[in-house]
This record gives sequence, C-alpha cells and structure tokens, in this order.
Amino acid sequence: MSHDEVKPAIKSNRLGEYLNSVRRGLDLSLRDVEEATKKEVSNAYLSQLENGKIEKPSPHILHSLSIALNVKYEDLMERAGYLKPSSERASDSKHGRAATFAIENLTVEEEEALLKHLAYIRWQTSK
Repeated sequence: MSHDEVKPAIKSNRLGEYLNSVRRGLDLSLRDVEEATKKEVSNAYLSQLENGKIEKPSPHILHSLSIALNVKYEDLMERAGYLKPSSERASDSKHGRAATFAIENLTVEEEEALLKHLAYIRWQTSK
C-alpha cells in the first residue's frame, strides 16, 4: 500500500483520532467521558467516534465533548466538517489550539502528531 492510499483514511478520521488523543492525554477512560458528559455521550458512541465508524456527530454531542474534554467547541465543529478550517476563516488570528498554542501555522497533521506525542508523554509519566 502506498503512502497516498493511507492519507485519506487518516484525514477522514481526524475528529476521532483527535478525540482519542485528547482523552488519553487527560488519562480518561471512555466511561470517564460518559460520566463527564452526564451520559449525553455513551462510552460505546465515543468509541465509534474514535474509531471512525461515526464521522459527523451532532453539534450537541460535540458541545458535550468540548466541555468534558476541555477543548474548543469550534475546533470540534471544524474537525467534524461543520465549519471551515480556521485558516480560511481568519487569516490574521493566532493558531492557539490545544498543545500547539505557542506555535503558529502548523498543519493539521503536525498538530495531531504533537497531540499524540503529548498523550504518550503523559502516559509515560503516569506509570
């Protein structure tokens, strides 16, 4: 399989991968997130989101997850395809997302790699 064949699968699941990375970075289980959303998002539903079986959850679900995971609602809406990428919305604003708040102009792939690395570091230090 060529590198180009893998890329679309990663892009189509970028919301799920992001949710998984943030959840693990916070050291939360699927059930912890279910409880944090007051059962508005079941652990089974979140698992399907993270695994790409559900790619476009409702804005209501995204709002609940943004509160439970302490991430920007707009970021989740963008990743789910409801909003245009922030780079297309406001070209003069700072990047300001998740673990990359101090660095401007990162690609989505670079940001995801940083979040995965941060989750790994947090996992290692929790041992």
